[in-house]
Amino acid sequence: MDHKQEEGLLSPKEHFRRSYDSRDSSDLDSDIDATEYLQSDPLTAPKGSYNPAYQTQPRNRWLRQPCCCCAGRSRKCVWTCLGILALVFIALGGGGFFAYKKFAAPKDGLSPPWYPTPKGGTARNWADSYRKASEMVSKMTLPEKVNVTTGTGWEMGPAVGNTGPAVNVGFPSLALQDGPLGIRFTDNATAFPAGITVGATWNKDLMYQWGNAHAIEARKKGINVILGPCIGPLGRMPAGGRNWEGFGADPYLQGIAAAESIKGIQDEGIMATIKHLVANEQEHFRQSWEWGLPNAISSNIDDRTMHELYMWPFGDSVKAGVASVMCSYNQINNSYACGNSKILNGILKDEMGFQGFVMSDWLAQRGGVSSALAGLDMTMPGDGLFWADGKSLWGPELTKSVMNGSVPLERLNDMVTRIVAAWYQFGQDDTERFDPDGPNFSSWTNDEYGVFAPGSPSEQEKVIVNEYENVMGNHSAIARQIAAEGTVLLKNEHILPIDRHGNTDMKLRKKHEGVVRIGIFGEDAGPGPNGPNGCKDRACNEGTLASGWGSGAVEFPYLVTPIDALGSGWDKDKVNVSSWLTNSPPFSEQPEILGNQDICIVFANADSGEGFVSWESVKGDRPDLFLQKGGDDLIVSVANGCGGGSGETIVIIHTVGPVIMERWIDLPGVKAVLLANLPGQESGNALADVLFGAVNPSGHLPWTIGKNLDDYGDGAKIMYLPNNVVPQQNFAEGLYVDYRYFDKYDIKPRFEFGFGLSYTTFNFTIPRIKEQKPKSAYPAARPRDFAMPPEYDPSIPDEDEVLFPPNFRKLEKFVYPYLDTVDEIIMDPYPYPEGYDVKQPLSPAGGDEGGNPDLWETYVTVSTNVTNTGARDGNVVTQLYLAYPPNASKTEGVDFPVKVLRGFEKTFLKQNEMATVTFNVTRRDLSYWDVKAQNWKMVTDGTYGFVVGESSRLLHAMAEW
Repeated sequence: MDHKQEEGLLSPKEHFRRSYDSRDSSDLDSDIDATEYLQSDPLTAPKGSYNPAYQTQPRNRWLRQPCCCCAGRSRKCVWTCLGILALVFIALGGGGFFAYKKFAAPKDGLSPPWYPTPKGGTARNWADSYRKASEMVSKMTLPEKVNVTTGTGWEMGPAVGNTGPAVNVGFPSLALQDGPLGIRFTDNATAFPAGITVGATWNKDLMYQWGNAHAIEARKKGINVILGPCIGPLGRMPAGGRNWEGFGADPYLQGIAAAESIKGIQDEGIMATIKHLVANEQEHFRQSWEWGLPNAISSNIDDRTMHELYMWPFGDSVKAGVASVMCSYNQINNSYACGNSKILNGILKDEMGFQGFVMSDWLAQRGGVSSALAGLDMTMPGDGLFWADGKSLWGPELTKSVMNGSVPLERLNDMVTRIVAAWYQFGQDDTERFDPDGPNFSSWTNDEYGVFAPGSPSEQEKVIVNEYENVMGNHSAIARQIAAEGTVLLKNEHILPIDRHGNTDMKLRKKHEGVVRIGIFGEDAGPGPNGPNGCKDRACNEGTLASGWGSGAVEFPYLVTPIDALGSGWDKDKVNVSSWLTNSPPFSEQPEILGNQDICIVFANADSGEGFVSWESVKGDRPDLFLQKGGDDLIVSVANGCGGGSGETIVIIHTVGPVIMERWIDLPGVKAVLLANLPGQESGNALADVLFGAVNPSGHLPWTIGKNLDDYGDGAKIMYLPNNVVPQQNFAEGLYVDYRYFDKYDIKPRFEFGFGLSYTTFNFTIPRIKEQKPKSAYPAARPRDFAMPPEYDPSIPDEDEVLFPPNFRKLEKFVYPYLDTVDEIIMDPYPYPEGYDVKQPLSPAGGDEGGNPDLWETYVTVSTNVTNTGARDGNVVTQLYLAYPPNASKTEGVDFPVKVLRGFEKTFLKQNEMATVTFNVTRRDLSYWDVKAQNWKMVTDGTYGFVVGESSRLLHAMAEW
């Protein structure tokens, strides 16, 4: 043994090589040992579910372990947690823990047990990768298999998630990194527009390019897996804190955007991760202990709503071949998402034919054996129930559980094979394109030198951890185009565009001795006092808003503010620009700065983010739908005072979601409104492109803007106070979210879903319908699997294989697969859940990636001619909405939305140019989920209506089939 090994100063690469260069194996936690992770409580465990809400916490820790949000912090925070618990008890009406136990045993018929986990390797597109994977996995030791499935722990590697390698067979440690806006925790990488801005483009090509540019940068930084794109939350609640990471409040729009961005990511060889599965619609109470409660909220959803709304875009993602699915923190029908066998085994892996691997959100795994049996394949970041404690629910505990038979070896083999097959599927075995040594940056320090595992207190040698490689290339152009095309023109009374000389759409301005005076107002127009990265994880609202906050945020390499681009954008001889970059509306110090203007451009915003951090009154989710920091008062003051009342005001909004505009939208002085969403690093340049007319606005709303929160219905309201120790949130509105709710109850929105103006006009012809296949109630019979899953030697290895190698020096808190002694293996019978030995029938809706192939067949094509009838070239977004047959509710015995989005295309047209836009409508598009048949059903009686238009309410022509 050399001196470095004795002193524990091995380099990261050498540490991994020596740590795992021994033919050993490991297994899952023996969930029947003294920690009592899964000791069933008959009073609280939902019958038949293997993910009971109260089985996952070791009871001897409940009263001793502080909540995650309070761990290591002040007494004040602890008292805050206790206060939250007190409020819960009051909410229970005095019933205390007795009410808790009574309320905690809901029937879980909506999430019945679904076992065993379907094996991967059945689909044609993955057959070759599974063949290669089976050859590699068959040579792995048990510890190597466990390594591949288990994260090494928080801050135990360069990325936010790191798996252990299988050194003997040449499988590297995988590096997983956030996120949806770019590569988190690194430098010299692009800060792209947010997902919601991408959705607002309604441009499939840009959706693809957005994903592809992400992947190029990830590959050059040494990342294997991008933790994105995000389609959950769907946007049920307009004030939801993370809605901005997704693409919009409609499952069809989300699904298409997800599929295109996944293709863009994976065409570069990077694995995409679609998240969060599923129904994580608010940040309050989303995670155990984060809000002072021992368990997360339960999203209670009926079967049809789950399929047609929340799981719909995941179906598109699986059809696109996504490598990974991340399960969410919350419970679904009182069963944790990462241990919900119905969702993971039944819907995702059987019905949707998912061939990749399921990973947990960070600490979303709440049980060991239970989650493995329920379909989880990889645990992240490796730590178990609490952050950074090194006590994994898998790692050595998985080793024990395989050795004692609690977790069948064939389940572990499938877990590993799914991960290795994904690695092969995207060519990551090519060492010329993918560095097996991993990332060239550290998520934990900006210094050039650092240690490999900063989360460990063990002494380690300092090595180069940051190489500062610039991976941005020309991606600023893509970011700028997305930000411009994602800007939505909501109102324009002959003022936009403004040319460089200050002339507007209909007026040549010659005032004030030939100079046009333009004033720019609002904090959102300028830089924050501490720069774009002044707040950790972007968790504050300072200066112009270009991103929400949380794990989906990135470091800005730069941020072009609106004042940067507009302040110097006009001809200085013709335009005089002044600014007031604060939200103080009286302007008492310089009254002329408002009263002497011809045109006033006023900026305001609304921010939100992930619930692990708060900013002022915004605790992840927004407290309301109003502009923040006095934005509404600022707009009213500017609109009424601009030019002494004779000026014209343009309102620019940067926002994470819908904002109520009723105080100022109809003011006479408000001549134009632009919704710029979250534009990323090229914010100011993209906005200038639209204002000056270099880009004709073509963004459309990815959600509805109501006149007040009540317009969205009760289901759209955040639960800010828990209604129980395990908060229960019933999705009683069913399918009626966003525009579907407005349509059902005939509520007039301020601006409807899909709305967006242009500087030109378009004309649409009556749609032409062509039947491709005749109607039939149900899809064709489920096809046979293309291939058989790999088979392995079922023998449990010798006990000495799972022991730490001789002279192995551990890093403290690092998650290893080995055991110190075989005495740790408990051989008592494992209490398998009710229904575990009942093999489920295969779903008739399954059969391949994305489900039954017949669901993806085109049954009807819809075509329309679109003509640019205006004075400018520009993009047009043609939207197709489907209306079910008028008598369908009677014939089918279920309710149907007034209409649903079933197609969109973005087309560039020059003046007077015409183009034909054609939509391929699939069986799935035409179907609803039949809960009795457990299959997608097409309505065969009556006629479907197809209507095209420019929004969900600006509809031009309809045809029937």
